[in-house]
Amino acid sequence: MHPAAMLAALVFASTARATVPDVADQTIRQFLAQDVTQPAYRGIRRLEAENGSRKGWLEATTEYSPQTGFHYEVVAEGGSSYIRTKVLKAVLDGERDAIADGEMARASLAPCNYAFHPNGIDADGLVNVLLAPRRKERVLVSGMMALNAADGGLVKLQGRLAKSPSFWVTNVDIVQTYERISGTVVPVTLETKAEVRFLGEATLRMSYVYSEIDGRPLASSR
Repeated sequence: MHPAAMLAALVFASTARATVPDVADQTIRQFLAQDVTQPAYRGIRRLEAENGSRKGWLEATTEYSPQTGFHYEVVAEGGSSYIRTKVLKAVLDGERDAIADGEMARASLAPCNYAFHPNGIDADGLVNVLLAPRRKERVLVSGMMALNAADGGLVKLQGRLAKSPSFWVTNVDIVQTYERISGTVVPVTLETKAEVRFLGEATLRMSYVYSEIDGRPLASSR
């Protein structure tokens, strides 16, 4: 390689090494500067779960506001009654109770709950950030999040719960995806996998379809 070309390559490589961390740090600052408070919403969720030969599903209308909390009503369901009662409805009941007890503030992606460590930019151009929980709590995740480099918007959260929810349920892994809808970043899918003591692996998938966010009706949910 010509000396001038080699010098140019070295300069470019050095610049790239300096730029990627700068972009990551800036994106994290953008993310932390955003209001990530749960917006009021209305919508429909579909939940599906499987444990061994047992499968179940349900669809529920859901709504949340800071004033009234979280409420749901099952509008359709099928499959194993055990899965529907002990898993799917339990998930919605748990969310309702956590919100009522003010537990969600302890789960927020904020410096009081996590240390953030930039981990490069992936093939999709998303800024990857390692998440180190500051406490071992069942509402915190040890893993990573992916952010939109353009605006700091949250795109994906994945990892393992920092603490098992109970003696019966352990090694809970989650993958949650987000989209910006009507100007607000909201979750659109959640997938979990866990070990249920004596019963083996269980999986859960939940999808969100919004009809209203922050009082604004949506012509299209996605």
